[in-house]
Amino acid sequence: MTTIKQNIEEIRNSIPSHVKLVAVTKKKPVSVIQESWEAGQRLFGENRVQELSEKYNNLNSLPVEWHMIGHLQTNKVKFIAPFVSLIQSVDSFKLLQEISKEAVKNNRIIPCLLQVYIAKEESKFGFNEQELFETLGSKEFNQFKGIKISGLMGMATYTENTDQVRSEFRSLNEIYYSVKKTFFSNDPDFCEKSMGMSGDYKIAIEEGSTMIRLGSILFGNR
Repeated sequence: MTTIKQNIEEIRNSIPSHVKLVAVTKKKPVSVIQESWEAGQRLFGENRVQELSEKYNNLNSLPVEWHMIGHLQTNKVKFIAPFVSLIQSVDSFKLLQEISKEAVKNNRIIPCLLQVYIAKEESKFGFNEQELFETLGSKEFNQFKGIKISGLMGMATYTENTDQVRSEFRSLNEIYYSVKKTFFSNDPDFCEKSMGMSGDYKIAIEEGSTMIRLGSILFGNR
């Protein structure tokens, strides 16, 4: 039976050095995070605000980098604004506005990834390419003081059709470079493409991912 430490080391040894591993600990106990931390893991992703806040409060003695990766409602931003390291799932102008407002209240600049809708599934969230360009080019966006856009995030369709998955990741990569060239060409902090989960991270890396979000492959199914 493999241990969490073995799983983390195996993934780390199999991916390029520039790709960041975010361990997704949704519905996992604090002990799993502690065990992962002892194995050298520092980036952890949570889908729900309440669970993220509880784990942060239980583990605030550990230097953990907390990522919000699930759909985030505007009325929940205030609960994570004091400590979250990266919000990966920013899927609307309204949410950007709220994150900036709460960040300023906490004397912070919160790094964010803009979530792009690339899947053929209605259950997924995100900007389309036109909305991205309209948002980033707007006067209102440029007045936000509490956010830093660090890149893009996307989720592929949940399907066994690997050609479709590859095509969706490739489209995110292309959108990333288009956005980078237009709005962030002189900004080295705009550098992340978060794409790839336990079932498709290898394809995501081949298509340019710099950050993968893995749960079940590290910790087993929930």
